[in-house]
Amino acid sequence: MSDDVSAEQGPVPQEALVGLEPLRSTISGVSEYPRRIKLHNELHARPHELLKAPVQVSQLALLSESDVVLDELRLITQLCERYSVSPPTVEARHFSAQFGSFRFKWERHTEFSMYTFFVKMPFEVAFAEPAIRHVPKEWLESLPGEIIAATHLAIEDRSRPQRTLEELSTLFATNTVIGAKVVAGSAIVWTDNKIHADGFARILIHDVDLRRRQAGRLVQRLLEIETYRMLALIPVATARQYLPELARFDERLADLTTNNCELQSHEDEQQLLDELTRLAAEIESISAVTNQRFNASAAYYKIVKMRVTELREQRIQGLQMFHEFMEQRLSPAMATCESVNSNLELLSTRVARASALLRTRVDITMEGQTRDLLASMDKRARMQLRMQETVEGLSVVVLSYYLLGMVAYALKAVKSSGMPINVEISTGIAIPIVLGVVFVLVRRLRRLASHG
Repeated sequence: MSDDVSAEQGPVPQEALVGLEPLRSTISGVSEYPRRIKLHNELHARPHELLKAPVQVSQLALLSESDVVLDELRLITQLCERYSVSPPTVEARHFSAQFGSFRFKWERHTEFSMYTFFVKMPFEVAFAEPAIRHVPKEWLESLPGEIIAATHLAIEDRSRPQRTLEELSTLFATNTVIGAKVVAGSAIVWTDNKIHADGFARILIHDVDLRRRQAGRLVQRLLEIETYRMLALIPVATARQYLPELARFDERLADLTTNNCELQSHEDEQQLLDELTRLAAEIESISAVTNQRFNASAAYYKIVKMRVTELREQRIQGLQMFHEFMEQRLSPAMATCESVNSNLELLSTRVARASALLRTRVDITMEGQTRDLLASMDKRARMQLRMQETVEGLSVVVLSYYLLGMVAYALKAVKSSGMPINVEISTGIAIPIVLGVVFVLVRRLRRLASHG
């Protein structure tokens, strides 16, 4: 189908892109991944419009939480009912249709939604009658979210003479117009990257030799550059706010690292470790707040650079090109965000390294204390062993003394019964025997006690 025929009917509906679910029996009976069709159709999820000059476009990009999607769909359904248009499904995240004099396109992204309005009709003065004026005002006022980007774009017919710098300064109300020939010279684009009195930025395209698909792709790229540029800039103020604090963190860390070499006691080590832990907690707290935003900003900035590259610019004498403007104005802001993000990661790593060194020092100190404690315990154990051996020797003597006394009494009793026994000699003979028996018994009892 040619571009001309497609343009009259608008972009192909999503339902037509999805098509019918293929029969699994047509793929040699091999089991199919359940989400294959959905994944395939992601390539066609957000088709660009087919446009022909003269066209005026207005776009709003609204920041909002993901839980407002149902509210957005409800409002779009209300607009569809007002113009007798089939509404989107509940699962839809993009939608486009013709509504009377204007065409409407809605896209839901992770943290924002884009509402784009197209009006195809001749115009004498660009931006004097923007496309958004054809949309019911009360409906626009009910949209959820906060505007992060608002842009008017006009494509003027190739039959119109190319505008002079004086005419451009009147349209943009500023002398800082940037512009370039784009798409291999098929169009000329001008903008001033300013927000005008109506709250919208302005982009003017002069059609030199644009095909409908080229025009649609060009408009989509330019609007995405404007939207993603604003999204990328969101954390810049936060980054600048944290720069002095990161400098203070760096000084604190340098002081704490220096103090690590001057510690005198375990209490000093513990106090320094506590301070390092507090510093690490403060750094991680900031990282938790900013990391996701900085990563999103980097991703948006990457998209901006890709879209600018896709413009394939050629210089117009005396005008700054888009990529030059972005390099001079946007890149420094992105460098600030990247610097803060990388400094946070570096500080976190350095604090972790300093903490590890201090913990190693504390561990070595504690190991020395443990070694001294074990040596002291070993010394006390040896002393206790000697005392125990001394007590055991005394016990043998005491027990032997009492046993020998009992033997002497027994011998005296035997002598009194009339047996001729020399008590003193017999008691003397019994001394080594009693000592030996008592010694053996005490040693056996000690072994039993140590193993029991």
